[in-house]
Amino acid sequence: MGTFRASTDNAPSVCSSRRVPIFFTVFLAAASLSAQSVNLKIDFAKDSPVTPLSVESGDSTATARGGAYQVNVHASLSLRNLSQKKIRGITMAVLAQEVTPGGKGSVSIPSLDVTPNDAFTVRIDVPLIRPLSAGQGAPAVEVRLDGVLFEDLSFYGPDSLHSKHNMTLWELEARRDRKYFKSVLETAGDTGLRNEMLRSLSREADRQQQQPGVQMVRGRSTNFDAGQDVQFAFLDIPESPAEALDGTARITSDGARAPRFEVRNRSTRPIRSLEIGWLVKDQQGREFLAASLPAEANLAPGKTGQVLEQDTALKFRDSTNISTMRGFVSNVEFADGGYWIPSRAIIDDPKLRSLVAPSPEEQRLAQIYRKKGLAALVEELKKF
Repeated sequence: MGTFRASTDNAPSVCSSRRVPIFFTVFLAAASLSAQSVNLKIDFAKDSPVTPLSVESGDSTATARGGAYQVNVHASLSLRNLSQKKIRGITMAVLAQEVTPGGKGSVSIPSLDVTPNDAFTVRIDVPLIRPLSAGQGAPAVEVRLDGVLFEDLSFYGPDSLHSKHNMTLWELEARRDRKYFKSVLETAGDTGLRNEMLRSLSREADRQQQQPGVQMVRGRSTNFDAGQDVQFAFLDIPESPAEALDGTARITSDGARAPRFEVRNRSTRPIRSLEIGWLVKDQQGREFLAASLPAEANLAPGKTGQVLEQDTALKFRDSTNISTMRGFVSNVEFADGGYWIPSRAIIDDPKLRSLVAPSPEEQRLAQIYRKKGLAALVEELKKF
């Protein structure tokens, strides 16, 4: 995920009277004789808090394969913040065909710091499928604004991609992690912060190396392998407002499917939804985070309920024989709009540290350190 710092250098001025639907139609050059140009349409609503300024086409192409186009969108979109609030995140839907599998994609940018009237850039790199029968003359790819998250955690947008929930969680994680690294700098100085960044980079490299190819898919299974039900073990996180009590998933020859969990709300607030981290250990002893399962819960305080993901499955690209499974509650959304996320002490626990990916913000800060050095990282932390 990319992250961009806002800049107003040489950007044209935009006043509020330009808050009207704006459409950029860009014919993107084909990369080869066999590929066709792509018609890209940028469609933002009249009251959008951001407005498009320009589009750079890149090398997007649409290549006919069988009865469909393989569309590879590579574009750079310049936007301006028209609101009176700082923008912390943005999500856009990228559509070649809404009803076709593979016809929809998205781009989410967390950890932004875009002040009012500033311009910023969003890079779009999305592969899509569009049927040849979709019609002549219709835009091949449409880009729509799905949501904008502001500094006060207010939100604008249709939220068709569940982007409000995701971006709010990312922003809360970002605040937690920036606070942690600033405290390390204050208490342990440059040496302590450098060591933390080196540990973060090493941990992520090790995690990526051990992670096998796995994909979470949704939809009714066509696999007639009956498989067998395997019980979950659970990591108890005392500070979590929800406790996973019991759970199973069906193990098949190519993965696992139909996870079921029993969860208790041990807080004093009604829970709207939660996510459960799904840890898998194979017969070679490798353990990894296979998926994070979001689920509606609707649990009153003290109540227990079942979370059943009947149409969810894990598909392994390589031969992976599952030995055991563990789970843990990774975040909770309350009915009043509040959230719970694990503290740094929890995610730094040895039971999770080597398994769970660093937050998008921690990854961004680690890359600043890797590419620009410690001084650049310190300056970045001072901006917040």
